[in-house]
Amino acid sequence: MTLEFQPMTAADLDQVVAVEQRSYPFPWTHGVFVDSLAAGYRAWVAREKEVIIAYALMMVVLDEVHLLNITVVPERQGQGFGGTMLTHLLADADERGCKFMFLEVRPSNINALEMYRRFGFVVIGERRGYYPAANGREDAIVMTCDIGRTALVAGKAA
Repeated sequence: MTLEFQPMTAADLDQVVAVEQRSYPFPWTHGVFVDSLAAGYRAWVAREKEVIIAYALMMVVLDEVHLLNITVVPERQGQGFGGTMLTHLLADADERGCKFMFLEVRPSNINALEMYRRFGFVVIGERRGYYPAANGREDAIVMTCDIGRTALVAGKAA
């Protein structure tokens, strides 16, 4: 699994939006991605042989970073690409002097919850009715990690 990480650009958005629409029942719109890039959010794509396999966006504020979106193409999920992308994001945040990463995740997204826990994320709260869902709204679990203590950033874990 050799991925090439590159900053996301406007030229990537058609492919990113197509993946987003296949990945989620309530996907981000093209406009949300455009606005995120315009706002200067840290946005990355991971390519394998020129094909986008994963992408992520995060907002840096002072010494904190908020992971807004991390997605792996559906047919490649469960193969370690999410962890590879998260490792890249944590390293990028660490290089920028960030101390903590925050994120929200659906309680129903068991695979993501397990991955975040493996990376040292802990639950710090919940947001009621945060996500749209088929039957109304779904809560979000709020998690954080101390980037400096994350073994993967320090290169202490495989």
